[in-house]
Amino acid sequence: MTNAMDEVRRLLKQDDLPGAVRSLRPYAETAPIAELAEAARALADKAGFEDLADAARKAAERAHEPQALYDFGYACVERGIAFLAVAPLREALGLLPDSRTLLAELVSALEDERRHAEAAALLSGRGDRLPAWPETYLLVHNTLFAGDLDTAEGLASALPAPEDPQWEPARDRQVRQVLRSGQSRRAQRSAGHPDPFGPADLRGWHYGLTGGLLATLSPYGWDAGMTGRYAYLGDSHEQCRHGLARLGLALEAAGRRPAAVSLLPGRSDRILGLAAAAVLGLPAVPYEPDRRDTLVVAYDLNRADPDLVRTLHARTDGQILSEHATCWTDPPAVSADFSTLLCQYAVPPWRDDDRPEEEIARDVAAADPAPDGGDGATPPDPDEAFRAFAAGVAPGWLTGPRDRVASPGPVSSSRFA
Repeated sequence: MTNAMDEVRRLLKQDDLPGAVRSLRPYAETAPIAELAEAARALADKAGFEDLADAARKAAERAHEPQALYDFGYACVERGIAFLAVAPLREALGLLPDSRTLLAELVSALEDERRHAEAAALLSGRGDRLPAWPETYLLVHNTLFAGDLDTAEGLASALPAPEDPQWEPARDRQVRQVLRSGQSRRAQRSAGHPDPFGPADLRGWHYGLTGGLLATLSPYGWDAGMTGRYAYLGDSHEQCRHGLARLGLALEAAGRRPAAVSLLPGRSDRILGLAAAAVLGLPAVPYEPDRRDTLVVAYDLNRADPDLVRTLHARTDGQILSEHATCWTDPPAVSADFSTLLCQYAVPPWRDDDRPEEEIARDVAAADPAPDGGDGATPPDPDEAFRAFAAGVAPGWLTGPRDRVASPGPVSSSRFA
């Protein structure tokens, strides 16, 4: 046994299950598979995951049997620890190199780990033997999410329509992403971005993959790996007001003038919605899924009622969805048309403020809209550049359903390097 199992046992004795899971990452592809399986079984027993515990036990006993390795890897992916699935699935695929099932599951594990370049290399290594569906479709997806738009465009243009209708929604979504990405790169060039669709173009890639406008870049930690994203954010009235100013710029640049602001029922959503109505000079009305020509304002969609969020997936004519704090590590069920910022976790500035929503909203509307100066490391992001980008993508903005995009894409971070 290596230090991996010793550390897992120590942390499990302390009832630190998350810590025990994290402790295995450094060993996930170097420790013997039988030992990884034993560690996974201990974790699964602690968590009460009988399926994973059973699969891990069999893999520990039969670490050279493809079926046992596949079952173990599959259970790891299903239970949200895909990093432990890569080694057993890779070993199984080495034993059965022509297995499409093993290939697909290994690609799925790599995707869950945001290792899109590895997934693309694995698929492209099959050359002309790679089937169109779903393998070449997956190759397009991972090539795009790895940051190689040119290759993705070429592959997508040659991909035939699927014979199985179950793949048609995925094909349509991919076509939209590839087309938007091309539009986004052209818009960033026109806006004067120094490296459009390069490895640090967070706004460009966000629009290409999600269809949403990213209004601001975090002014902290750019060169420490955050590249425009926030981790923990203690929000402020000024930050909210700055986002509303950028929202006004986006609407103006795209030639959009909604008739009203629709208020979602959550307290934070209502406060921000009332502030948006005041800033934009629009009436505020209750949210109704079929209301047209309206701006729906959310603070954080992950905190909204899931049944309500589902009504926002299909786009009502003229409906625009704005979200202030969009989680990039656990994206919401729908992709907003406009996001003020990307963060892991945000604390609303009115968390401990018991005043009426209307009073707080007036404070937000009256706050200074100037951006936070930050630590000085983030590249300049003037209003003119954002306006130019929004105008450049306006013809394709607000089209298609608001699909969830699970991966943050090719712009690296200190969490997903």
